[in-house]
Amino acid sequence: MRKLNIGLTEEQRQGVIGLLNRDLSNAYLLLIKTKKYHWDVVGPQFRSLHQMWEEHYQALTENIDSLAERVRMLGGYPVGTAQGFLENASIEEHGGDVPTAEQMVSNLVGDHEQVIRNLRDHVDQCSESFHDEGTADFLTGLMEQHEEMAWMLRSFIEGQSIQPDGQTSAEPKLTVAAN
Repeated sequence: MRKLNIGLTEEQRQGVIGLLNRDLSNAYLLLIKTKKYHWDVVGPQFRSLHQMWEEHYQALTENIDSLAERVRMLGGYPVGTAQGFLENASIEEHGGDVPTAEQMVSNLVGDHEQVIRNLRDHVDQCSESFHDEGTADFLTGLMEQHEEMAWMLRSFIEGQSIQPDGQTSAEPKLTVAAN
């Protein structure tokens, strides 16, 4: 087999592959959670959340494929088992829970924010420690997508009314359905 010669040492490539597999694991768990909430959400906000989460899990699916392919480009093999995802992820499953719509949104905001923090750290590591600007740029793009998803989710639960003078009140506008 021909040795991979892309300007990174074996140690650099393996370091980046490890970071990418952690990001892949988080993306997969976030996809599962988003899909589950898409199925389970109820209440007056059902349609808007159901549609938003469909958009999110479609984007996450594309990101997962891109992460796995990036691992392969660097000569590695992506994590591809549920056990591997659970072992490598920093976000947690909430198995068996069927939270309220507001709690679902809050859980996803927290997960996206964790992923953003991880990606920000991984961008720095790729650039500074592993000298892999290509992967740093790739991860920056993923981070921006998660920032947008988190913003949309936060906006859903942090609604403020705007007064005629342009001032805002901190009262949330979300109506949560009773269980």
